[in-house]
Amino acid sequence: MGETEITVRPATGADLDAIAGTLARAFHDDPQWRWSLPVMTTRTRRLRRIFATILRYEVLPHGAVEIAVEGRGRSGGGHVVGAAVWLPPGKAHPPLRRQIVAVPGFLRGYGRRIRYGQLLQDACFRSHPRTQPHWYLYLLGVEPDLQGTGVGAALLRSRLDRVDAERLPAYLESSNPVNIPLYEHFGFKVTGALGLPKDAPTMDTMWRAAKA
Repeated sequence: MGETEITVRPATGADLDAIAGTLARAFHDDPQWRWSLPVMTTRTRRLRRIFATILRYEVLPHGAVEIAVEGRGRSGGGHVVGAAVWLPPGKAHPPLRRQIVAVPGFLRGYGRRIRYGQLLQDACFRSHPRTQPHWYLYLLGVEPDLQGTGVGAALLRSRLDRVDAERLPAYLESSNPVNIPLYEHFGFKVTGALGLPKDAPTMDTMWRAAKA
């Protein structure tokens, strides 16, 4: 990260647009999103709408999103350069009411590709572990020019410290095989893959056991 000062802090509703933009750029060339949204010229715009919908209706209300910012400190402000979108134990599947109010946002984001979004969501719901309470890393994204510089690791370390303090496991789906070594470094292990169509990129499921 050179001389750039990076701070990890909890996200607020005021950060929503900045987080959605950072995630859209972070996932623009991700294999899963290239499959879901193949038109490159509109992908960033559509991703912003999709991620803004996820943030507004599914995750920010639970208070478990953390962001990496350049500049000002923990009280707020700064330029968002990365985000870790977590859901607490028992909150991975949004209630029907929240799913319904989120539909217009997903329709605007996916457009005619909404079927692919539904396939991904259904596969995630089917594969999600239900045997014990755990933290769920929904999304982790870093600005493209800062990927590989330690921002993602800082975001992971911040929340996993709390997960370990609570002696709980954690779960994620990795949409890009390039990221597997990072997650393995933090104790996650590949357990399988989502049941997606044959032409879809592989999304590995990963589990991190609770610390003794």
